[in-house]
Amino acid sequence: MVDEQPTSSRVLRLILGDQLGGASPVLSDADPERDVILMAEVAEEATYVRHNRHKIVLIFSAMRHFAQELRERGFAVEYRSFDEGVKSLRAAVEEALEKHSAEAIAVTAPGEYRLLAEMQGWEAELGVPVLIREDSRFLCPTEDFDRWASGRKQLRMEYFYRDMRRRYGILIDADGEPEGGQWNYDADNRSGWRGKESVPDRPDAKADEVTREVIEFVNKAFPDNPGDLDEFRLAVTEEGAEAQFDWFLNNAL
Repeated sequence: MVDEQPTSSRVLRLILGDQLGGASPVLSDADPERDVILMAEVAEEATYVRHNRHKIVLIFSAMRHFAQELRERGFAVEYRSFDEGVKSLRAAVEEALEKHSAEAIAVTAPGEYRLLAEMQGWEAELGVPVLIREDSRFLCPTEDFDRWASGRKQLRMEYFYRDMRRRYGILIDADGEPEGGQWNYDADNRSGWRGKESVPDRPDAKADEVTREVIEFVNKAFPDNPGDLDEFRLAVTEEGAEAQFDWFLNNAL
């Protein structure tokens, strides 16, 4: 994975739909006077599996809101909407490189290995440096996981989970053992919901004009996908998501 600093030349900075927010590593050294931000709703990513329509609306609306936020911060944003028919991220990148005469690409490593493997071939295919940044939003960097996995005959999530809890002191007592005496309570969780506790009403995230336009478009463009969009209650901005998370912690956890 390449993680060097971009040159002083114009850099095309690609932001994926699940990498939104001010903490994006690819924006850490971005220059609004020089660089161009690329965001694209592409057919390949939206259709490689049959996504629920709520997920598609969430991602597309959140991308459009974040693009507007970046423009307000002074960035030049190249935004490709789904109805433009861009088939893949690579196609969107190639077109943007030529349009803006960018001399390098910067992107935060995607969460899907399929897409990461594709990006690792872009430098040879497109003829410009491709800087793939480590995604700093994870508690365990890739190199740390590689060290943990090295030499193990079996990669079991349970053991990795225990080491991460010890590393960060999450629900761990003074002796390094799990609070409550057990590492997990999977057996109890399998018993299912029995309505023993009341569930508080969750406040709605009111859909604005951007979200309403996306809902209308997704209903038309993805008629056979699951998900009833007559009721859409997901936050599509960083501020809105933080508010919903805080509500969950205080009322439902």
